[in-house]
This record gives sequence, C-alpha cells and structure tokens, in this order.
Amino acid sequence: MDFYTTFVGFFQEGGPFMYPIAVVMGIGFAVALERFLFLVRETHCNKTDYEKILPLLKAKKLRELAEITRQSSSPIARIVADGLNRMRSSRRRQDIESAMEEGLLEALPKIERRTPYLATFANIATLLGLLGTIIGLIAAFTAVANADPAEKASLLSQSISIAMNTTAFGLMVAIPLLLVHSLLVSKTSSIVESLEITVVKFLNLLEEKSEG
Repeated sequence: MDFYTTFVGFFQEGGPFMYPIAVVMGIGFAVALERFLFLVRETHCNKTDYEKILPLLKAKKLRELAEITRQSSSPIARIVADGLNRMRSSRRRQDIESAMEEGLLEALPKIERRTPYLATFANIATLLGLLGTIIGLIAAFTAVANADPAEKASLLSQSISIAMNTTAFGLMVAIPLLLVHSLLVSKTSSIVESLEITVVKFLNLLEEKSEG
C-alpha cells in the first residue's frame, strides 16, 4: 500500500507530461508482449517442423515432405514448400534457391514487424521526460522570481525535485523498453538464421541426391 501511495504521489507531482509518457509505456509494453508471444510461437513451430522435415529430406521422401509442408503454416514449411514447387518446373539449384529466397523475403516482414518501434518508444519516453523537466524548471524559476527572498531556496529546491520526476519516469519506461527490444532483436535474428540454414541444407541435400 505504501508503494502504491508513493507511486501515485510521484506520478501526480510530475505534472502533465507524466500522462503522455504513461501512454507511451502502455503502447510500448503491449507491442513488446505481442511480439514476444509471436516470436516464441514462431520459434516453436519452426523447430517442430524442422525436426519433421529434416529426416524426410535426408531420406529423399519428397512426397511425404510436400504433405508436411501443406499441413503447416510455419515460415520454415512455407519456404521448403516454395522449393518443392519450383522443383516441379526446374531442377537447377539456382532456380530452386531463388524460389526459396523469395519465400524467405516474404517471411521476414512478418517476423521483424513492429520490433523497431520499441526503440522509438524508448527514445520518445526519454525525450518527453526531459521536455517535462525543462518546462517544469522554467515554471519553477518563474515562480521563484516573484517569491519572498527568504523562501526562494526551499521553494526552488522543491520545484526542481518535482520537475525531475518526469525525467525519472521517462527513464523508468525507456530502459526496460530498450532491454526488451534487444531481446526481441536477438530472437528475431535467431529465427532468420534458422530459416537461412534450412535453405542451405535443403539445397545441399538435394544436390547430394542428384549426384547420387
């Protein structure tokens, strides 16, 4: 209860700029949660399909492989399906690779979507905090100029303390958003790398089959 009372007092003393920072925080963490859940699900689906696809590909069971890719909507299954579809019209490695790379490029926007917004939200929160502090300091110095000389020091220190609340709140929002952004970028890179590895493995195993 004491923490809640302290936080409410801290928020109210910060002035009007605390509200837009709170809005940025709400939107930022909503995007972060949505992206985290999406990337965790994509990672799980890709891993599951990869474990199904690789043995079939090594065994050259292309018919069963095509059936697996039709039943799944994961990026890795769609990319492999693009390669299998191109094989029907051309057996050249370059043509199959082009089809799979096209599938990879189509999958990337969905995987990388909205993650860069988090860094932007963090910067906005920081700048709003600084702007609120500057405007608060301007108001504080204006008020002190007309105050009684004996009260100027205490009034100024109190006003500055309140004005600093917006910078503190802005940083409290920005730092977690930047940390979450780094985590999501890492997970995104891991998914993209797994898709690229799948393309290479698919092509190499097909080439081994052709040579055999």
